[in-house]
Amino acid sequence: MPVTALIVDDSKLARLVVAKLLRQLKPDWALAEAANADEALALIAGQPIDVALLDFNMPGRDGLDLAGALRAARPEMPIAVISANIQDEIVARTRGVGATFLAKPLTEDALSGFVSGASLRLRRAAS
Repeated sequence: MPVTALIVDDSKLARLVVAKLLRQLKPDWALAEAANADEALALIAGQPIDVALLDFNMPGRDGLDLAGALRAARPEMPIAVISANIQDEIVARTRGVGATFLAKPLTEDALSGFVSGASLRLRRAAS
């Protein structure tokens, strides 16, 4: 069964950048996109999502709020919060909800580390 990754960012361009990097690293993964937390939660309610990559700074509910909601619904889901706001408090709050912090601009190396860990967690959960 293919892995489905959800990319949530209010910027279409940012979603395209993350999608391009993900396709380079995991061409076999399916991708889903949402522009905000409410769209993401609706999407997750309607289809299986295995991995989530969330922008921190979005209108309405921010990425950390969404990460907390996802963590409550799917405790084992690998989640990354992506932000240019690299303050210790944001990084600590990200880790506090059990997510990985990735800095913007997102690089293939940074995403590769998260994707490798996510793949390992998904394999362990499946066995």
